[in-house]
Amino acid sequence: MKQVALPPRLTVKELGQAFGVPPAEISKALLQHRILASINQNLEFATARLLAEQFAVEVVPAGAAAVTGVSAPAPARVARAAGQGVPRPPVVTVLGHVDHGKTSLLDAIRHTQVAASEAGGITQRIGASVVTWEGRAITFIDTPGHEAFTAMRARGANVTDVAVLVVAADDGIMPQTDEAIQHARAAGVPLIVAINKVDLPDANPDRVKQQLTERQLVVEEYGGEVVAVPVSARSGEGIPHLLEMILLVADLQEPTADPSLPATGTVIDAHLDRGQGPLATVLVQDGTLHLQDHVVVGTIAGRVRSMSDDRGRRIHQAGPSQPALVAGLPSVPRAGDRFEVLASERAARTLAEARLAAAGGGTPAVRRVSLADLSRQGQAAVRDLGLVVKADSHGALEALRGVLQRFSDPLVRLTMVLEGVGPITEDDVNLAAAAGAIVVGYNVRPDANARQVADRQHVDVRTYDVVYHLTEDIERAIRGLHEPTFEEVFSGRAEVRQRIRVPKTGFIAGSHVLEGRVVRDGVVSVRRDNREVHRGRISSLRRFKEDVREVSEGYDCGIDLGDYQDFQVGDVLEVSVVQQRNA
Repeated sequence: MKQVALPPRLTVKELGQAFGVPPAEISKALLQHRILASINQNLEFATARLLAEQFAVEVVPAGAAAVTGVSAPAPARVARAAGQGVPRPPVVTVLGHVDHGKTSLLDAIRHTQVAASEAGGITQRIGASVVTWEGRAITFIDTPGHEAFTAMRARGANVTDVAVLVVAADDGIMPQTDEAIQHARAAGVPLIVAINKVDLPDANPDRVKQQLTERQLVVEEYGGEVVAVPVSARSGEGIPHLLEMILLVADLQEPTADPSLPATGTVIDAHLDRGQGPLATVLVQDGTLHLQDHVVVGTIAGRVRSMSDDRGRRIHQAGPSQPALVAGLPSVPRAGDRFEVLASERAARTLAEARLAAAGGGTPAVRRVSLADLSRQGQAAVRDLGLVVKADSHGALEALRGVLQRFSDPLVRLTMVLEGVGPITEDDVNLAAAAGAIVVGYNVRPDANARQVADRQHVDVRTYDVVYHLTEDIERAIRGLHEPTFEEVFSGRAEVRQRIRVPKTGFIAGSHVLEGRVVRDGVVSVRRDNREVHRGRISSLRRFKEDVREVSEGYDCGIDLGDYQDFQVGDVLEVSVVQQRNA
């Protein structure tokens, strides 16, 4: 197998040159992982490693690398030889409805290896736990639910090898269970179903299996491929079988890592401790992390001053798939941030400063999908468009689903990543970012947090109150007619001072411009008592008897609102202009 040395960051074009394939092939491979990147977009080393096997290439860190024009010195250690990857423990995330026993199941799993006298042995919860079963380690990531799981993925942290979906045998599948299923599907992670609480009198595991089948998750005993294990977190029934199945499914993925490499991995959790300062729970995904290693986490450079494992014991190193609580960073990183080890403090600081400068430029390393992106991809190949759909009612959601399912085009596949009722939330945006999808709202709007996350993650969020406007937008994008988004930009504000009769026209609004400028053909909102009573375009704009293109602040003018003549003295006219927004 060809071995290629790569820098921590490089463009799609540079990666194609290193692999000896056209950049278009790299872009096509990235799309399979739901990453849309142009030829000059920067990719992380971990992303390049993700593609390496597909092109029969083995990648190792290079001695030096350029990051947005700044050179990063060599990593601390290099691989001793090619093909040194060895099996590593699988990493498992537990998902499911809030009351279905995720935490109880994790506690039951942890205690399979803790004797009664050591019941208090797990002295420190650090966001991840390592369980040994039949001589093999399994790493479980503790998350509050699929929200955290997806938030990490939205920042590029694909840390999970297997997802365990917990479904209570008495309740069956609930709305949060449906969301967890869709999140796991979007991640492309193998799913094992743990049917919990089978010891309860009203438990009905068969009903759960039937509900899974209705969601295209057919269990093995029904002729499908989904592993379903009946368990009881309270009695411990089925726990050994569940662990066996986790190892079996993980083995099919063949997770490997090279312990001799400089460590790379992901921040699982982080917080500020009064006594120790910033603490980060990291999961080593490749290589080995040592005490005193110089690390870069996102845009933060630091040094590993101390490490402890999931039981609070001091450790000197952490290998692949091993979690560790690390002290020594100057500030608190975000969950989902990548970390990597470099050769020296100067190298780490240089790389962190380069990343900070690049982030300040506002250019994301990987672009998210939008309808404008879809339009610009051209007609060369079949394209996937993922949709996170939210509506104000189940009836509206059904109608929207029906319209989208009838949509047909030979060049585009529509995929419903998530559908639900209610406002667009931060979690919806995170899922769209992780899945490379756009968010569609029907009679609902994003909340404040969702708007902020959408701007930060560069997620395309669109809201509609007419169904066919959505399908029209998609059709325009597909046919290359959807240019970068148009938006209304505030232009000016005027107050109606009198109603003026004009022959053949009727009444126009004699107005005084209070702010900005009023422009001909602008979009006007007629507001009365702080409420919009009409919205339309300005038909004509006059200054005395002359038609003019615009009237500035402080001047009087006559505004013709076309067929609308129900305005009153005192109405405020807010005028906007339609501008093209750069994608």
